[in-house]
Amino acid sequence: MDEIKRIEQLRKELHEHNYRYYVLNQPTIGDQDFDFMMHELQDLEAKHPEMADPNSPTQRVGSDLNEEFRQVEHKYPMLSLANTYNEQDVADWYESVKKGLAGEDFEVCCEMKYDGLSISLTYVDGKLVQAVTRGDGVHGDDVTANVKTIRSIPLVLTPPASDDLFAAPAYPREFEIRGEILMPWSVFERLNKEREEAEEPLFANPRNAASGTLKSQKSSLVASRQLDAYLYYLLGEELPAEGHFENLEVARSWGFKISEGMKKVKTLQQIYDFINYWDTERKKLPVATDGIVLKVNSLRQQRALGFTAKSPRWAIAYKFKAERVCTRLNEVTYQVGRTGAITPVANMDPVQLAGTTVKRATLNNEDFIKSFDLHIGDYVYVEKGGEIIPKIVGVDIDQRPIIAQPVEFIKRCPECGTPLVRYEGEAAWYCPNDTGCPPQIKGRIEHFIARKAMNIDSLGPETVDDYYRHHLINNIADLYDIDVQQINGDGSRTKSAQRIVNGIAASKEVPFERVVFALGIRFVGETSAKLLARHFKNIDALMNAGIEELQEIEGIGEVMAKSIITYFHNEENLKIIERLRAYGLQMELSEAQTANVSDKLAGQSVVISGVFAHHSRDEYKAIIEQNGGKNVGSISSKTSFILAGENMGPSKLQKAEKLGIKIVSEEEFLELIG
Repeated sequence: MDEIKRIEQLRKELHEHNYRYYVLNQPTIGDQDFDFMMHELQDLEAKHPEMADPNSPTQRVGSDLNEEFRQVEHKYPMLSLANTYNEQDVADWYESVKKGLAGEDFEVCCEMKYDGLSISLTYVDGKLVQAVTRGDGVHGDDVTANVKTIRSIPLVLTPPASDDLFAAPAYPREFEIRGEILMPWSVFERLNKEREEAEEPLFANPRNAASGTLKSQKSSLVASRQLDAYLYYLLGEELPAEGHFENLEVARSWGFKISEGMKKVKTLQQIYDFINYWDTERKKLPVATDGIVLKVNSLRQQRALGFTAKSPRWAIAYKFKAERVCTRLNEVTYQVGRTGAITPVANMDPVQLAGTTVKRATLNNEDFIKSFDLHIGDYVYVEKGGEIIPKIVGVDIDQRPIIAQPVEFIKRCPECGTPLVRYEGEAAWYCPNDTGCPPQIKGRIEHFIARKAMNIDSLGPETVDDYYRHHLINNIADLYDIDVQQINGDGSRTKSAQRIVNGIAASKEVPFERVVFALGIRFVGETSAKLLARHFKNIDALMNAGIEELQEIEGIGEVMAKSIITYFHNEENLKIIERLRAYGLQMELSEAQTANVSDKLAGQSVVISGVFAHHSRDEYKAIIEQNGGKNVGSISSKTSFILAGENMGPSKLQKAEKLGIKIVSEEEFLELIG
């Protein structure tokens, strides 16, 4: 056999062995034999570069090259599902489907709700051509190179034999299949053990670990993390069946990993039986789940039911109730956040909870501790909020040791020793040493570079910590002094170093309102930063504002006003601002922003609902704010009007009619603001 034919044969056999091992869990050869075949293929491909194929089994090992992700628009928007936590909501959904279908019989496909990172895979002519994350539902990141390292995702589909009368339907020339990228519990535990031994921060849960891994710039790292994937939705113009369940069964025959727990039912009681069964059995699964997904099975009926602005009417997610365990409280330690807020943390005997080992839980603040009358040595009940973050929800007083001492909140900062303060109306204690306390310094820099602030996405918390420890940066202004030579290490990181320097330079174009937010003034959030920027229009006016003038702005209360005054009376902060000004950051509203500002919506609270033709929802939010209005998320008696696009949610429409809230169309709104 010549070498070209051998390459083709090895690729075919390795794809088949990979499918049997990672999807069917039925290997037919040993690991050593698999490795021998892989090495032989690698050697042959090296000899024949003209045979390069991005979907070869050898490409699953990934690359050490850094790759930036490009944004891709989804062909079909990836909407989220409406969530429920009780059976009555499930019954209400079931009845709404029955009503929406005018009493027509329907089937429901019950599936597991996997707790990972949503992914959309596109195949053309049986080959994986693109993998895109959910992103904002309209656009996502192209992570194709990383996804190719996940061995349960087929790179090439095997067409059914043409002479097999019982073969499944052939796959369409082009289709999309969606699912969830997951990190198995076993890999998660091993990874966190390795990170703990290396004194690195632990991953909070498998979902965060999977998400962080898939967003890695190095596909070789993704390959080493052994991610898995379950697929649960098929889309395309020429699907093999009219039923969702049936399409997934066919997709299984094409080589995709489809859940074995899927079931098609007809009655509400059968849905409840499915939920109750998996509430217990899911704990035996190798990956994280947090609920059940219910979908009307017929694609025709799905189209008839349609969508709300945010989610399909033909599907709903039922979330399982949090698991609860009891363990011993051994110690309370304290963490310092970027604003100086002190967060107490319970350190407990390790215990298994929702698939992971838990030994720490947040205690929120001093009032939270007092509400439970916590003592060292108490046996506490722990749950995971949303199956993610451990929290204490109760205390078994009967098991309290006689000599147990109550938890006493600290009086000084655990990092810098500064006496703590508690502001009026605040539950948290704060370290006021915001310019000299290390966690606050690093936290303010991390806040400054965040997406909604200066958006320097080439930097991250680990890089900030590294630069701080090596005395490259000690405040946000120091970022603009960094050059490529300083961060290029041994000279092998020129490309990434240049990208960081370019990202910092690009942030000089970020508009003034985001600069105000990025400064990290205590209590000043994204919305209040916009209010301040649009009222004062430049940094000098804001710095010189008095407390009365600040409080005249709707949404700026006494506590925030005092914090702003304190910030601008700090000499270190003023020096930093002058340095930022000298570096060229935007310290005033642009002429375009100033020209578009008006008070036409002053004092009005606006709810946005539906899909729009002329501007996006975010653009309309900005327009409302530029004209003095306030965006609110829910309808109440204080709502001034609803800006309504197509497919406004029926529940919002009903509530608006009940409260007599005015409905304003897109065209009427644009005419209103001129």
